[in-house]
Amino acid sequence: MNIPSGYKFSTDHEWVKVEGNVATIGISNHAQSELGDIVFVDIDPDIAEISAGSTFGTIEAVKTVSDLLAPISGKVIEFNSNLEAEPQIINSEPYSDGWIIKVEMSDSSELGNLMSSEDYLEFIGA
Repeated sequence: MNIPSGYKFSTDHEWVKVEGNVATIGISNHAQSELGDIVFVDIDPDIAEISAGSTFGTIEAVKTVSDLLAPISGKVIEFNSNLEAEPQIINSEPYSDGWIIKVEMSDSSELGNLMSSEDYLEFIGA
């Protein structure tokens, strides 16, 4: 199972990679493999802030739609516009080109509520 070190993971299978005060958020390789072929990512273009645990969008696969839950709180500063034309990037590159949003964190202590890569591997039974 492809789980890069240095990332944090939620129990809802979102990942967070932090650089300074900016958190990049996506879904894990495990989540994308469970969803199957991703055909659409729906993020409200007017969303300015997210709160840990709240829904910030949906991800649609061929057979299901799943909510995207914010692993941390903060100001949304960027959307991955490449997902509009190529949502399947999440299937092929979930930890790099398949990121979903970038957030300026409002409370970095929330990272303590997330799992390390090692803990996430144990959580998914890999």
